[in-house]
Amino acid sequence: MKPLPTLSLLCASLFSCAAFSADVTPDVIMKFESLNKPVLAANGSAFAVEVSPDRGDSHGMVKRLGSEQSFTVAGGSKPLISHDGRFAAFAIAPALLEQEKASLKARKKLKAGLALLDTQSGKETRYDKVKEFAFNDAGTHLAIWYEAGEEADSDKKDEPEANDKNNEAKPAPAAKKPKVDKYDKGRTLEVVDLKAGKSEKLAHVTAFYFDKVGHQLVVAQNDVANNLHKVQRMDLASGELQVIAGYVDQQIGAVSASEDGKYVAFTYGKAGDAPWGREYHLALHQAGSDKLHQVANTKDWTLNRYSELTFSEDSKRLFFGRVPEVSQQLELPKVAKAEDLYDPEVITGQRELRVWHGDDPRIKPNEVKQYKKELKRTYLAVLHLGSKQVVQLADQAVPDIELGQQQRFMLASTDVPYLKMITWAGFYRDYYLVDLNTGRKQAFLVQQPVSEKPSLSPNERFVAYYQQGNIFLYQIAQDSRVKLTKDFKTPFADEDHDYPSVAPGYGLGPWVEDGSAFLAYDKYDIWQFNTDSRDAFRLTAAKGRKAQIQYRITGLLDKADKPDLLKADQSLLLHGYNERTKGDGFYTAKVGVSGVKPLMEGDYKLKLLARAEESDKVLFSKERYDLYPDLYASDLQSPEQAIRQTRLDEQKRQLDWGKAELVHWTNGDGKPLDGVLIKPSNYVAGKRYPVLVYFYRFMSDRLHAFPDMKLNHRPNFAWYADNGYAIFLPDIRFEVGYPGASSVQALTSGVQKLIDMGIADPDGVGIQGHSWGGYQTAFAVTQTSIFKAAVTGAPVSNMTSAYSGIRHGTGLARQFQYETGQSRIGESLFKAPQKYIENSPVFYVERIKTPMMIMFGDKDDAVPWEQGVELYLAMRRAGKDVVFLQYQDEPHHLKKYPNKVDYSLRMMQYFDHYLKGKPAPKWLSEGEAYQEYKKAG
Repeated sequence: MKPLPTLSLLCASLFSCAAFSADVTPDVIMKFESLNKPVLAANGSAFAVEVSPDRGDSHGMVKRLGSEQSFTVAGGSKPLISHDGRFAAFAIAPALLEQEKASLKARKKLKAGLALLDTQSGKETRYDKVKEFAFNDAGTHLAIWYEAGEEADSDKKDEPEANDKNNEAKPAPAAKKPKVDKYDKGRTLEVVDLKAGKSEKLAHVTAFYFDKVGHQLVVAQNDVANNLHKVQRMDLASGELQVIAGYVDQQIGAVSASEDGKYVAFTYGKAGDAPWGREYHLALHQAGSDKLHQVANTKDWTLNRYSELTFSEDSKRLFFGRVPEVSQQLELPKVAKAEDLYDPEVITGQRELRVWHGDDPRIKPNEVKQYKKELKRTYLAVLHLGSKQVVQLADQAVPDIELGQQQRFMLASTDVPYLKMITWAGFYRDYYLVDLNTGRKQAFLVQQPVSEKPSLSPNERFVAYYQQGNIFLYQIAQDSRVKLTKDFKTPFADEDHDYPSVAPGYGLGPWVEDGSAFLAYDKYDIWQFNTDSRDAFRLTAAKGRKAQIQYRITGLLDKADKPDLLKADQSLLLHGYNERTKGDGFYTAKVGVSGVKPLMEGDYKLKLLARAEESDKVLFSKERYDLYPDLYASDLQSPEQAIRQTRLDEQKRQLDWGKAELVHWTNGDGKPLDGVLIKPSNYVAGKRYPVLVYFYRFMSDRLHAFPDMKLNHRPNFAWYADNGYAIFLPDIRFEVGYPGASSVQALTSGVQKLIDMGIADPDGVGIQGHSWGGYQTAFAVTQTSIFKAAVTGAPVSNMTSAYSGIRHGTGLARQFQYETGQSRIGESLFKAPQKYIENSPVFYVERIKTPMMIMFGDKDDAVPWEQGVELYLAMRRAGKDVVFLQYQDEPHHLKKYPNKVDYSLRMMQYFDHYLKGKPAPKWLSEGEAYQEYKKAG
């Protein structure tokens, strides 16, 4: 191995590096920087992005388009950028070294900050102990919400001038301060006028709302200790504050404002009540009026602390959440007197019991997981601002409303009838149209898979939906439906579906704004369906299916935020994926016209990352296995003329790197398969190499994907390639009822192809998979000895015991996963026990000839970690070569960085020993005795 330079020597900046080559090693991977969360100004003038290593402190990068000047914000992450690109804001997390050196107690006291950057002058202003921050949509102001109990500790030298504006003097504090619930406790809000360079601080703020046009800020201020509660409106142009309402005994809850500036709405409830038991009321203030309109609660509906307020974009309706009653927090009975020691009600009242009933809608673990979500659930109502009429839209039978901008109908749905059958059949919903004027609900689609959501037309005449292979149009006024694809030869169902369930569709696209047409997808092409004539044609002119290019809308070619509604002659930006070459392209098409024009296409991956709302600027990335996905900026119409904005590929250029190529072969049943072969760095033709097989389902679309430069539960491809391994990523196609056997068939035929090509060392092929890939890995080595070492992460080893297990992350039963989902058995355990046995590795451990390393986190929230114990104990009993890595307090994917690094190192050592003949490390040859360590303070 060559001596390892640090990454700071490898690349002194994002833009220039010395010309030398180095090995890919774990510390290089840790320091390798990636681009995350890019944001583009609405006018397209500038962007901001987080640059973060796998391990260590990130920094922010800001650049104005059309200029080579860029700015770096040390420690910056989670970027936001103002509307005009003049300012960028970043969260500043405590430095990693500071966190690691601190005791557990001291670490909890470390707080994040905020950096505000002026992209014209480069001036940076920092604020400490910031909980949240946000620009208003117009980009004229920045709101900084500090940690509770913290004043605004700022860099006095650089911060804007701050004034305390609370509109009235506070009374003298009471002798004894009341205890304030965390939910009711306000925080300092600093409002920065970005143009004037001034700021104002408002104390005791519990909620705030910027209107979208940039005229006003509404805040709720609750000074509980001094019995001062008020709603204030700030005119952002003048900075003047207006008290909308003030109370001495009412806690202000949510606040909002209409987009025309005419209304302010807020909720309030009795301040002395505990937050979880407080009943709230709704009030509406109209500009120019001295009175508040009170929206009365009814005997059936009231408001609670989770009631949110949303005005429609046309400022004609206010949507808000209500509940049948306010939930009270339950308390266990306490022993207060001697008699209580022997009172059965008091004693059993302190029990710790959960009753599982056979008719429960949800099984208890799922009910527990959903409990807090259900506590926060409210049921949507609407206040019509003109008539002041309130209409209840949602209820406990139909609880979910899709909030839209329609004026008459909205889509409502319920999964209540199907909660019990989730256990074995998966997720379904019934869909309704709810009348905004009356609250009347009309069911039009029942037992629809949750993946197949219908789409309501903007003119509220139609609903489009997919069902069992066809596209339908529901005509609302006529209460009738038409099968639009009745005589179509083109399939609209997923052509690659290999699950024991009805094949899903490829999705619906946006509507034309007048409701005259909508778009929908087959596997390759985009179709336009006209609602009056009911005719349809390929917008992409059948070029997709002929060339095997999968076209999808990725953006519009005019000044629009997102492709929700289309104009009749709208130009569209399409993303295309070539199934043959695995390459991407950008294309244009036009609504109402059949035809596609290529803008750029090639052997690379393209990702549209951001687009400007008010210009035609876009940010996208272009990548290959050997090309880092740097950011490129261009006009929408000419991405081929894009200018590269970042230079992180320079990191990769200093490292030894492999090459990726596409491999084709024929499966044992005669079906063609694809896979990706990553050749080692410094590959020599004719030389055989050890091979690491990594897989899940379809993998060939990763041909042009830059490798994930992280240490985690997956092998790092660049590291393995630089250590003399070839990496093979084969596609797997499954047969329902026989997932294990069909996986083995694809794996063995693919490995044999590499052996026949003269690349794979037949005595040096290893396999690694995690979760579903972990199951396939464990099963494969019971059926073949072609693999000389196997590492399996979080595998199911015994389908008979896993079938009735629990997914601890959601509390759901695992039965549906086997009957209709990923495990693809297609029947229950009781109807087809032999299939569960035939597909379970644990029943065939005596056949295993391959050394195996099993990895599990013992708090796995997806696969019960006892599945790993079963496999380990079975192999141990059978005298097989097995080692089990149990990572403590870890979920399905490792989260703690020391464990990620440890697993990565052990995996490399494991494969190096069995595939390359290196000496076994001591932990592998002798194991490790249990030890306990002194815990950090």
